[in-house]
Amino acid sequence: MLVLNGLGYCSPRSEKERALAEQLHFSDRVRLACQTTITGNVTMRRLILDAEDAGLTDQRKEATAHGLVGEERQIAILFVDVRDSTSFAESVPPFDVIHILRRFYHHMDKAVMDNGGHIACYTGDGLMALFGIESSECAPLQAVRTGLDMLHSVKRNIQPYVKRLFQCPFRIGVGAHFGEAVVGMVGGGLQERVTALGDAVNIASRIERANKQARTQFLVSEALLREVKGQVRVGKSLNVKLPGKTGKYALHEVVGIRTAHGKQRAGAGSPA
Repeated sequence: MLVLNGLGYCSPRSEKERALAEQLHFSDRVRLACQTTITGNVTMRRLILDAEDAGLTDQRKEATAHGLVGEERQIAILFVDVRDSTSFAESVPPFDVIHILRRFYHHMDKAVMDNGGHIACYTGDGLMALFGIESSECAPLQAVRTGLDMLHSVKRNIQPYVKRLFQCPFRIGVGAHFGEAVVGMVGGGLQERVTALGDAVNIASRIERANKQARTQFLVSEALLREVKGQVRVGKSLNVKLPGKTGKYALHEVVGIRTAHGKQRAGAGSPA
């Protein structure tokens, strides 16, 4: 059951319920009715209404490990996108477009996985990755490292390949934000994947798009920068209007990671 109001009137979780909640990533408001004693006025609703619900929310399956029932949590959200993908696709034979994108996603996926992230979705010429799905104090730094690794990988593994074969550029933009989002599993069967919804996701997407106007390759929000202050090397900072949002947002260009000796670990390269 989901406790809507009066959580304080519910008895503490028993040892068995606590173990199950940790295993299945239940939020504090998801309780087992058979294990909970009520001492006051509580408003609740059932999470499982019928047999179809039961099948969709069966977290005993190995593939559903990341908060399937849905929960709000602070996460880092990263978007990466191929610059001028339409003109690029028009200038390269169709087979080669897909081949290059497969090569691109291979390296982008590796950067995400190597830094403890999860691929939430692909967008044709980009992807969204999430950090902090499991409890992590370093999710923002994981996102920053991923973005820098992506830029480095494109510069080393993809740009020379595309330039040699087609004499055209291949550039990407990366944007990241840290905020609260609804996280859960969606999709059916083998297509189940962790995803996130909410304003933080929209902001992260718009930050990535702001690279084109700012002539940068990697921008992060003020909220994310606060979490990694002193650990990253920052280029220029700017206040921009994000589409669909009111007011201006402070964005910051990330150009590297500070090592123990204050040196730059990886750079973002030249402007897009």
